[in-house]
Amino acid sequence: MLGLFKKSSKLKVISPVKGDLIPITDVNDDVFSTKMLGDGFAIEPIDGAVVAPLSGKITTLFPTKHALGITTDKGLEVLIHMGIDTVELKGAPFDVFVKMNQEIKAGDKLAQIDLDKIKQAGLSDTIIVVYTNMDLLNSVSDVDPRPILAGDVVQEIEYK
Repeated sequence: MLGLFKKSSKLKVISPVKGDLIPITDVNDDVFSTKMLGDGFAIEPIDGAVVAPLSGKITTLFPTKHALGITTDKGLEVLIHMGIDTVELKGAPFDVFVKMNQEIKAGDKLAQIDLDKIKQAGLSDTIIVVYTNMDLLNSVSDVDPRPILAGDVVQEIEYK
């Protein structure tokens, strides 16, 4: 009888950048802080090198290079949003190193951001990671605000 029940699986999500980890509810943008797009976490970066927070396939690349999407093998859609209102910069501070439908592994380099250009434009350089189809998840662990390195495990998610 136990074989009829699907066992849930957990996935550790890593930080895409070096900086200060904060809860998504502390992001200075209501779309993210109210979890309108989904749950996740954010980092106030001190380095512009952005790596994949988990493995999957690149399924969204915004023309303005300020955000990209990864879909995991279990169908979870993850948005990596680089800065707040940085769409206005029309891609200037971003170099993206991946292409649509490219398979990536956690820790692969995705982009390089010129953090100074974002700050000079008077915008926030906060990096936000959001799980946009929360219906696939049972739980998302809270984050412990702290300094982190790119590649450090910051959150655990549990699939249904």
